[in-house]
Amino acid sequence: MARVKPPAKKRRLAKASKESSSVPTWVVARTDGKVRMTPKSRRNWRTNKIKA
Repeated sequence: MARVKPPAKKRRLAKASKESSSVPTWVVARTDGKVRMTPKSRRNWRTNKIKA
């Protein structure tokens, strides 16, 4: 990927990296372990590419 990215693409990549973060510990505790992962946190940087 290019070193200098267009701002729009950079924003999309930043959004995707925020979405792939794990659920906070207090959410897991409050839901008694029912909610452990967000649907979008299964993405891996090497296997699943973002259409950005």
